[in-house]
Amino acid sequence: MSKPHSPSCERNREPILAVLRDHFSDRRQVLEIGSGTGQHAVHFAAALPQLTWQSSDRAENLSGIRAWFDEADLPNTPPPLTLDVGGTWPAGPFDAVFSANTLHIMAWPEVQCLFARLPAITGPDAILVVYGPFNYGGRYSSDSNAAFDQWLKARDAHMGIRDAEAVDALASDAGFVLIDDIAMPANNRCRVWRRIRV
Repeated sequence: MSKPHSPSCERNREPILAVLRDHFSDRRQVLEIGSGTGQHAVHFAAALPQLTWQSSDRAENLSGIRAWFDEADLPNTPPPLTLDVGGTWPAGPFDAVFSANTLHIMAWPEVQCLFARLPAITGPDAILVVYGPFNYGGRYSSDSNAAFDQWLKARDAHMGIRDAEAVDALASDAGFVLIDDIAMPANNRCRVWRRIRV
């Protein structure tokens, strides 16, 4: 089959990789939530060969991820797993979790579920990295993010850019504390949390 392709993945993969090189340098088992096309998984797994990069997504996206994996033929990308945040999760334990451009697509109860499930599948000192747009203090960080949020809500009322403070509260409830918040191209952020409580 022809591989799915996301131009935004091509544009943002190097800035994200720079963050992962820093925060995942001592990690070994990564769960990616919402792997999408599979482009990020292939790029990051190739650049960070010490990691086992476990991709996951809803069932309808797995064939595209497998197409990227089959072409790349990397030793550290096991077959992608079916993962809907409200369903069955892999057992883990994972010492790192990564997700890109998912929180604004999920309904808020799904975002809550994602964070609530993290303690069961991560080990002590696990690192969580989330890439995407965020609001701060209830305000958009740019005009382009405001327009993007309006586009999301027109597409589906449950979508929308999330407030950083609300996400931090979910992370805290799950035992994670924010340790880095990095500005990225196109008014996105990479936000990094560390698990401090079992």
